[in-house]
Amino acid sequence: MLEVKQLSGGYSGYSVLKDISFHVAKGELFGILGPNGSGKTTLLKMISGLLPFKEGSIFIKEKKLSQYTQKELAKVVAVLPQHSEHAFSYTVKETVSLGRYAHQSGFLQTWTEEDEKVVQKVMKQTGVEVLQNKNLRELSGGERQRVNLAQALAQEPEILLLDEPTNHLDLSYQKELLDILKTWTRDGTLTVISIFHDLNLAGLYCDRLLLLKKGMINIQHKTNEVLKEDRIQEVYQTDIKKFAHPKVPVPQITLLPKWEKEEQLEAVKITADILQHDKQHIVLKSPIPLKTMSSGVVGAGLGWHQTFVNRHVDRGYSCSNHQEEMMNYLCERGFDPLETVGMMTAVVLDDVSYKWMEEDTLSVFVVVTAGVGNAVDATQSENHSSAFIPGTINTWIFINGKITEEAFIQGMVTATEAKVRALEDQKVIDSVTGTYATGTSTDSISIAATQRGEKHDFAGSITPLGKLISKAVYMCTRESIQKSQKRK
Repeated sequence: MLEVKQLSGGYSGYSVLKDISFHVAKGELFGILGPNGSGKTTLLKMISGLLPFKEGSIFIKEKKLSQYTQKELAKVVAVLPQHSEHAFSYTVKETVSLGRYAHQSGFLQTWTEEDEKVVQKVMKQTGVEVLQNKNLRELSGGERQRVNLAQALAQEPEILLLDEPTNHLDLSYQKELLDILKTWTRDGTLTVISIFHDLNLAGLYCDRLLLLKKGMINIQHKTNEVLKEDRIQEVYQTDIKKFAHPKVPVPQITLLPKWEKEEQLEAVKITADILQHDKQHIVLKSPIPLKTMSSGVVGAGLGWHQTFVNRHVDRGYSCSNHQEEMMNYLCERGFDPLETVGMMTAVVLDDVSYKWMEEDTLSVFVVVTAGVGNAVDATQSENHSSAFIPGTINTWIFINGKITEEAFIQGMVTATEAKVRALEDQKVIDSVTGTYATGTSTDSISIAATQRGEKHDFAGSITPLGKLISKAVYMCTRESIQKSQKRK
């Protein structure tokens, strides 16, 4: 659809772009990235025919750009700028109708039935049909941008060029605009080439990306390859972290602020001094947010949490939506659910066991509530019902140090291995199968790290961190089971 070969050029003899070559296939949503001054807008102006280039060539549908007349080009390529100021007081429909100029002929430029049909169609597609009789000056910035998009689409182009189309738009309009464009490119009815400042939007919507640096191509590839941490840090000269989008398989980028590095110098330790418990719940409030991986009723997954609540419920607890009920419970008691890891247990909370373990500069604090009333052998789980039972063995592991995501996962494995050994040593039996239990049907665990101090990449069972986790979890699980069993 579009091919750029060895393109060079710029303004007033100054070469902004140097030896740019790439192609865009039909139906692609192709993104152009790069820091300010890297040549993004210059490239788009050359493709649209607004700016001559010094060397190279541009082919649109296998035909040289220079061979198109202005009207011919307007039938194939439309441009949506960052923002468009209209000198005259037009209505929405009049503004959109300007896009039909390329399709009109004759001295009087007669308005046809086909022109009217196309204008009404694109206004409906972009959601401005109900605004068609309003003056542009009465519209919000997002509404004007949709009108500009409708005007570009009224040209019935095959290629749409966009210069930071979401600039100055709020989140809902950004999503709405890009959702529309993505739908049309997937249908094959439109090819989109767009400049993006927002790397996350580019990663979320684009099929491929072109990254410019100082007027030259750094890379052109699929989004996951372009948005690599080391590459983005080098091109944009800033600290970032790459992560996976939580819902779709695309890369996302987050900035790492300078103050985050400065705070690493402050020593913070999670100890028994800040643990509180009564008959209703066990609570630990950290002085700082902790990076957490959890299977709690509330706060599950990977995140940052400052409060940890293990709540006692009756053995007969039953609720159609236990997550919502737990969130209400937290709110009623002044805990913010967004900052809290919340668990439930039918265990008497006085049977809690906790241990502080330290080796050199590394330390962990582990808290366990454990009962074995619904003990299960995981290898024989098909013999059990799947009814919800409040968590019986709840484990909290607090790490006073910085750990990787790999260490979070390994820490959970290590803790589970230690818990299973404690159950075996206490000769806990699955009452249904008569075999040794490996846990209970709804065990829950959280690992939380201060992310300050010495970094630990691994938490396997024979690593320094893993040794502390396994010993503390084993001792706490065994002790808590013993306390619980004495009540029978």
